Amino acid sequence: MRGTEQLFIGNEWVAPSSTATIEVLSPHTEQPVARVPAPAPADVDRAVAAARTAFDTGPWPRLDPAERVALVRRLAELYAERVEEIAQLITTEMGAPLTFSRSAQARLPGAMIRAFAELAAGYPWTETRPGYLGSDVLVCKRPTGVIAAIIPWNMPMFLTVAKLIPALLAGCTVVLKPAPETPLDANLMAELLEQVGLPPGVVSVLPGDRAIGRYLVSHPGVDKVSFTGSTAAGREVAGACGSALRKVGLELGGKSAAVVLEDADPADVASGMRVAGLMNSGQACVAQTRILLPRSRYREYVDALVSMVEKLTVGDPFDAGTEIGPMVSQRQQQRVRGYIEQGQREGAQLLVGGTELPDSVERGWYVRPTLFADVDNAMRIAQEEIFGPVLSLVPYADEEDAVKLADATEYGLSGSVWTPDLDRGLAVARRIRTGTLGINQPYSMDPFAPFGGVKNSGIGREFGREGLDGFLDTTSISIRPAP
Repeated sequence: MRGTEQLFIGNEWVAPSSTATIEVLSPHTEQPVARVPAPAPADVDRAVAAARTAFDTGPWPRLDPAERVALVRRLAELYAERVEEIAQLITTEMGAPLTFSRSAQARLPGAMIRAFAELAAGYPWTETRPGYLGSDVLVCKRPTGVIAAIIPWNMPMFLTVAKLIPALLAGCTVVLKPAPETPLDANLMAELLEQVGLPPGVVSVLPGDRAIGRYLVSHPGVDKVSFTGSTAAGREVAGACGSALRKVGLELGGKSAAVVLEDADPADVASGMRVAGLMNSGQACVAQTRILLPRSRYREYVDALVSMVEKLTVGDPFDAGTEIGPMVSQRQQQRVRGYIEQGQREGAQLLVGGTELPDSVERGWYVRPTLFADVDNAMRIAQEEIFGPVLSLVPYADEEDAVKLADATEYGLSGSVWTPDLDRGLAVARRIRTGTLGINQPYSMDPFAPFGGVKNSGIGREFGREGLDGFLDTTSISIRPAP
C-alpha cells in the first residue's frame, strides 16, 4: 500500500519535508503494525498552496457538475473492489470488531459515495425565481473554495467520505487531515483518488496530530473548515474560524438518550441497545448511552439489559463472534476506566463490568462492557461523553419527565424512542431537542437525510442536499431586460 514513505499532496505522492513518522499501534496486541510519514507545517503549506492553485486557476471548480459526478461514480467503482481490504485496515488500526468494520466502516461509506453522486446529479445548481420587485433573480450555487476537512479516529472512512465527497461534488478542493491513530485507510483512499485521475492539486491527505490540525485550521489559504471531533476541540476550531471570518461546519460530541416508553418490550429494548448504545465498542458520537426507563417497569428493563450486557463477547476484533473490541488507545482505555470509577464514587449502582480487564483477554486496550443503574441524570457519567462501552440507566416518572431528562444535557446530537405505538413515539421524538432520532432503532445515518447536532453537538449539517449546500456559496443575480 502507498503512503508508507510518501505523503499524498496535490494528487501525487511526494517526499515529506521531514523524517518524522507516525507509528500505528494495534489496540488488540499493543504492537506496531505500520509506520507512515508525519507531516510538518511545510507540508501543510504545500498542500494548501496546491489546493489554492487548483481552485483559483484549475479546471475542477469550472467543470460541468455532471463531469464531477462521473468521476465520483468511478471512485465508487474502484472503492467497491477494495471493501474487504478497507475493513481489515480499520480493524487493524483502531480495533473495531471486523463484523462492524465490514458493514459500517467499509460497505456503508461505499454506499454513501454512490448516494452523494446521485444527489449531486439532481441538484439545482442554478434556479430562476420571480423577484418581488419586478426583476427575475438567478440564484447560482458556486463552490466555496479550499476545504480543510479534519476527521477523528472512530469512524475514519465513514467521516472521510462524509466530508470529502460532497466537497468534491461541489467543486471544492480539499486538504484532508485524518487522525494519527488511523492513517492507513486514509492513504488507501488517496490511492483510489490517484486512480480516478482528478486534476492536479485537488486533494491532499495529511495524517497528523493536533498541532498539524491547528496549523491547518488557521491557514490563510483555507476558505472553510469541516471538523468532526470533541466539543472542546470544536470550540477551539470555531474560535479560530470566527477570528478569520472563515466558514465552519462542526460535528461534535453527544450524550444521547434512548427514551423507553412503558409499552416497549424489554427484550426488544435490550437487543436494540446492543447496537444503539454499544456500536463500535461504544466509540460513537451518536451512541445512546443514557437509557431512560419508566419507574413503573424499571426492574423488567434492568434485568433484560443486564442479561444482554453479560452475554456480550469481548476479545480479538478479527474473530467473527466478537461484539466488543478494544479501545483505540491506552489513553482512551484509561479515560473510560476513569469514568467507571467516577460513576461508583457518585453512587450509581454498578451492575455489570468495572475497571478490570475482561477474562477473555490477556492484553490490549480493552474495557469491560459496563452497566450502571439508578443513575441520577446530573451525574458526570450521565452528562459527559465517555466514548466507551458504558451505559447509564436513568429512571423517570412519566412521559413529561422523560422528555425533560432527555433534554437535560448540553448535547443534542442523536437519540431514540422505543415503543410499539408509532404515533406516540413520533410525538415524543418531536419534543426532544436533538439533531437526529430513531424510532425503535438508532438513527439510520441515511445519506439522503441531513445529519448534525444542536446545542454543543455542532453547527451545520452533513449528508443530504443540506450537506452539499455546506460546501457551496450562493450568488443572486437580478435581471432586467434592456430597454
